[in-house]
Amino acid sequence: MGALAGRPALVVGGGIGGLTAALALARRGAAVTVLERAPRLDEVGAGIQISPNAAHVLDALGLSGPFRAASVDSPAVTLRDHRGGLVLRMDLAAARPGQDFRTIHRARLIALLSDAARASGVTIRLDSPVEEPPDVPLLIGADGLHSRLRAALNGAETPFFTRQAAWRALIPLEPGAQPGAQVFMGAGRHLVSYPLAGGLRNIVAVEERGSWTVEGWSLPDDPANLRRAFAGFGGPVPGWLEQVTRCAVWGLHRHPVAPRWHDDRRAILGDAAHPTLPFLAQGACMAIEDGWTLAACLDADADQPRALARYQALRRGRCARIVDAASANARNYHLDGARRLAAHALLRMAGRLAPGAVFGRFAWVYDFDPVAAAP
Repeated sequence: MGALAGRPALVVGGGIGGLTAALALARRGAAVTVLERAPRLDEVGAGIQISPNAAHVLDALGLSGPFRAASVDSPAVTLRDHRGGLVLRMDLAAARPGQDFRTIHRARLIALLSDAARASGVTIRLDSPVEEPPDVPLLIGADGLHSRLRAALNGAETPFFTRQAAWRALIPLEPGAQPGAQVFMGAGRHLVSYPLAGGLRNIVAVEERGSWTVEGWSLPDDPANLRRAFAGFGGPVPGWLEQVTRCAVWGLHRHPVAPRWHDDRRAILGDAAHPTLPFLAQGACMAIEDGWTLAACLDADADQPRALARYQALRRGRCARIVDAASANARNYHLDGARRLAAHALLRMAGRLAPGAVFGRFAWVYDFDPVAAAP
């Protein structure tokens, strides 16, 4: 036990980042309460990808076994053109043998974290919205895209609509399904799909559009709109989309990384601090990294303002770089005409001549160990 022993902490938000922080704080002796506005901890959303950088934290929290049991291996990312033709296969398992690249339903990860948090003494209060951040000695805002605590620390902001909208859907997994994530890239749109445990396939499909679309996770949409947007795609995509009976759509908005993550008694993490576009599969991973690092900094230094400053110093630069990389991927997936032909030709050549080079561009994301880097 270090500086957190017996210290009360209030976490606003019972999502992945908030529960990771709560569990990491409690394991270090803090008396933690989580306030979650939803009546149940079955967070909306579908599948997420967890890479080794976040898996290090889950392992340090003693969740490696349950996590692996609730998830499936994702040994590769395969890039295809919109017709289904192979562009590049990034072999994650070969690049980093023994490391965890896995996919899991968001709700199952929430359940793992909440069960472990409660077992560690965390009090989770559901159906508890926070209209005004309370005046407590240690307040952690894990309250997502529209964080009130972010606004309290940084003032109001207007996010930028990227003119992209995303659908998400789940369908039954076909027999003999290829493991790993597949990305189908077309002009002004792309589709990502991968298996989940429990016989499910996750689909996220992104389309550029001129009309504004609300930001959020749960706006229902007619599956016919999804099928119409990707009518020109080939390979397995038409068969997958025919099976979609329910889907949701949301607008993708770009937010700046918060300039200020803390004051003397308050701190923010995850989407409250650094919302990111879903084109590098690192949103949940960054929130997990944040939760661990925040707890470690607070436990290592009894001077809370200094500990919170250390937390921001350790996290902000990495998160900003990931946000920028995700934004760049959005452009690269949607190329058209001659630019798309040239880019795909280069990727095919790289896959033949230097298969590890593409992974190497993102090794800094996956090779980072937040447990070793924390104080």
